[in-house]
Amino acid sequence: MLVFRRVMQVLWLVVIAAGAAALVKIAFFPDGTAPVDPAQPGGQIVEPHYTVGLGTVSNDIVLSGTVAADEAVPIPATVSGVVWNVYVTQGQWVEYGTELIRIRGDVLDDAGVPQTVWRTVTAPASGVLSSLTALEDASVAAGSPIGQIAPPTFHVTGSIPPEQLYQLIQRPTEATVTVNGGPAPFQCTNFQILTPLAGETGGDGGQGASGGPSLRCSVPADVTVFAGLTAQVVIPGGIAENVVVVPTTAVLGQAETGVVTVVLPDGGTEERAVELGLSDGAMVEVKSGLAEGETILQFVPGAPSAPGGGVVGPGIVEPGKPIPLDGGGVVVLEDGSVIEGAVR
Repeated sequence: MLVFRRVMQVLWLVVIAAGAAALVKIAFFPDGTAPVDPAQPGGQIVEPHYTVGLGTVSNDIVLSGTVAADEAVPIPATVSGVVWNVYVTQGQWVEYGTELIRIRGDVLDDAGVPQTVWRTVTAPASGVLSSLTALEDASVAAGSPIGQIAPPTFHVTGSIPPEQLYQLIQRPTEATVTVNGGPAPFQCTNFQILTPLAGETGGDGGQGASGGPSLRCSVPADVTVFAGLTAQVVIPGGIAENVVVVPTTAVLGQAETGVVTVVLPDGGTEERAVELGLSDGAMVEVKSGLAEGETILQFVPGAPSAPGGGVVGPGIVEPGKPIPLDGGGVVVLEDGSVIEGAVR
């Protein structure tokens, strides 16, 4: 019994000594790892480089469009006179060349003598006779409209952001259209890019709602569509294969000409003008000014932030405050250095 008591006393002394040692460690020897301040940006200052290589750039532009019926075709009177006969009624389908009305007119011959003539007005297009203002015994003037025909054809229209016109220097002749809830994608022909002249307003003539550039193309006759349907329009802007390409983030300027920052063998940098070609929004073709294998800065020094992340320009970093980056990205400091992995 005595032995048991002495063993227990020794065990208690060991436990008490261990506890005391732990308290001394906590009080006088704290953990060397400092707590992380979430308000401070992390990561290392680096300068991301990009090695120039070859690639393929496909320059398709995707836009929203609307299906609309083709404009009505006016029917002009061919002579001044009196409507003698009317052969059709409003709402009737007529084929191109169908006789519509007959006019008894009076004209002067070469000698100035009045002559009575008879002229038959025919349909200038196939479609529904949507209006007919000519009545028997009514007077009409040469060239004045006596009705109009609504053709059974349709077209697709849509607005084009002006900056995307740079991608359409080589104008296509057709586009691929997918009607929402409609048939399989089809080729929309007679493709046009319409730019309003000074003083023109949007609305008529296929112009965009804001009066800016717009597209228009014809729906094939064998494709069933209805006015008001929405559609996706893919405009082929071209493709460049096995060409020198660089990220768009590395180029100051995105159309025709630009400037990149080249990394020199000694570690220094220089700005260099380049000629640009096709771009898909992420990569851009460099026609001249750079060669495969050269190294450039991946981000333009001091470039502003792009939506959804990217490069944040200098002058926004405040000591002791987090660096806001929507969607992640990098921060370019005033000296051109880059912070990656910054906290949001």
